[in-house]
Amino acid sequence: MHIESVGRGADLVLVHGWGMHGGIFAPLSDILRDTFTLHVVDLPGHGFSRDDMHVLDPHAVASALIDRVPRALWVGWSLGGLVTLDAALSFPDRIRGIVEIAASPRFLAAPDWPHGVPLATFEQFESGLLDDYRQVVERFLALEVLGSQNAQAELRELRKHVFERGEPDLDALKQGMRVLENADFRARLSQLAIANLWIAGRRDRLVPSAAMAWASQQNPLGSFVEFSSGHAPFISHAAQVAQAISEFAGGLAP
Repeated sequence: MHIESVGRGADLVLVHGWGMHGGIFAPLSDILRDTFTLHVVDLPGHGFSRDDMHVLDPHAVASALIDRVPRALWVGWSLGGLVTLDAALSFPDRIRGIVEIAASPRFLAAPDWPHGVPLATFEQFESGLLDDYRQVVERFLALEVLGSQNAQAELRELRKHVFERGEPDLDALKQGMRVLENADFRARLSQLAIANLWIAGRRDRLVPSAAMAWASQQNPLGSFVEFSSGHAPFISHAAQVAQAISEFAGGLAP
């Protein structure tokens, strides 16, 4: 996997979401690099890791990364949040804390989980991948900014970055969809032994703010903050998200 390390200061790992790559964090990393040493990951099959053969599974990716980065604060967005969660649960001694940005312990809705994507919406994405994955990615980008006050500007920013490191591998996109469909960390949140911050977008139509508020309450080390954004608050509210991460990091043990 490609990992780009930049900046100075305490170590911080950034893990992106489905169909994207580490470059999508540019608005946030441009701020954080002044006070953190950033280790920006391209997940298997994405960006500069397009030819990486690791299975795109949260535990497999977390296990592959844990020995390649120093003990650090991990920040995961959307699908990347599942990688970060697994890393925190599996390797708590190697992680100072985690920040979950627009990430849910369960992405798909269920009878006992109203805070997820409806199955019909998800199935449309899955079936479309074989026909025209670029169109599916475009629709996913549109969903990410739906409800945001600055939707068009955020969509332009996402489009500018999404293919700048090449096109993602189709098999990796399928694997990522299966992860989003099947992953369910709800029962394991009480086992988190390290501090965890959940950053939500009030206007997010993919991961409801209520899902993240609920997740933050499942263990005594959880905290929650919400911005008036869609699914990509690190683009629309980069300065505020950077401040929330910095303040959270300031309260962590060395």
